[in-house]
Amino acid sequence: MPEFAYIARNASGQEITGALTAQSEREVLAHLGERALFPVKVTAGKPARAWTGGKAKRVKPQMLAMTLAQMGDLLASGVPMLRSLDVLSKQASNPVLKEVLSDVRAQVAEGATLDAALARHPLVFTELTVSMVRAGGEGGFLEDVLKRTAGFIEQQEDLKGRVIGAATYPTLLAIAGFTATTVLIVFFVPKFAEMFDRLKQQGELPLATTLLLSLSDLLRAYGLFIVAALVGLGLWARKQLHTDRGRVFWDGLRIKAPVAGKIILNLAVSRFCRVLGTLLQNGVPILRSLEISSDSTGNRVLSAAIQQAGSNISSGQSLAKPLAASGLFPQTVVEMISVAEESNNLENVLVGIADGLDRRTERQLDLMVRLLEPAMLLVMAVVILFVVVALLLPVMQMSAAMG
Repeated sequence: MPEFAYIARNASGQEITGALTAQSEREVLAHLGERALFPVKVTAGKPARAWTGGKAKRVKPQMLAMTLAQMGDLLASGVPMLRSLDVLSKQASNPVLKEVLSDVRAQVAEGATLDAALARHPLVFTELTVSMVRAGGEGGFLEDVLKRTAGFIEQQEDLKGRVIGAATYPTLLAIAGFTATTVLIVFFVPKFAEMFDRLKQQGELPLATTLLLSLSDLLRAYGLFIVAALVGLGLWARKQLHTDRGRVFWDGLRIKAPVAGKIILNLAVSRFCRVLGTLLQNGVPILRSLEISSDSTGNRVLSAAIQQAGSNISSGQSLAKPLAASGLFPQTVVEMISVAEESNNLENVLVGIADGLDRRTERQLDLMVRLLEPAMLLVMAVVILFVVVALLLPVMQMSAAMG
């Protein structure tokens, strides 16, 4: 959903700024009215980012996770929101985080909700974090959702760390192998061209050698143009990923990727099921729960499918049917939701589904990490073997002819 920045005034006349994720400007106005805020200006787009020293900076995810967990502990212990933010701001060692928390406290003191205050700093708090906090605030389980969001961030960082750790050695080998192979093809292979010329004229040059020589000629003639084109394509793709259409395309591509796609999809479905189940357990109506939980997936394609399911439910359908029609949810998940709806136990089953998906994702991740290194080594071995065979075959042919 699009994000709207707003300027409003409370009953005391104080100016409050923030951001909301909503379907339309009318929905933003309605939400502000529910909070007894008088809208002054509402514009599409994100609010100002956190700045320090003239440069936009981020906060390390581990530090952010610790801060959210501490906030959850403080609130659970009965410490008021403003006091909790004040404590966290004073003890923050990171200057960017200290400035951000101070601004969040100021916004909350002026009447803004915590999620709206966090949304002012998109470089620090992701859409998922803001959506989760919004769900907790509206559902009455903010302390729990802060701790759970911290757990999500730690889980994602653990996943990233494990993948990077497993891929570092194979990646270094791949870079070294690619560099050596490129140098070999561009500078070394052409020296064999004259040697193989007689076989080429006679039409006896092996196919592998023909392909290798053609690749060498191509790289020598157009190598710089190819590099420039790849750099340009990368810059264009990066720009497209900052558009709504580009993000939807990228999110769809991620969940369809071999091996990793299932892991990404299971993580997104797990987040959706856990947030939806927790909202329902706390008495939030199903349609509002779907609207909030759809933002928690971190994937726009999946969010669109969930929003469509909400539209179908409002017309009298069950939840399981539109989820199954989307083709994104595992069949077992759809079946469990269908049975849960019939038994009127949807909220508890959804949390159980999330737990099961988390366990399954852990197993899939472990398998992927174990297979990553040998897979990359195998690819490099095949490339090197191709080059060696392509050079040796004609040499062996000429040796046999001379013998």
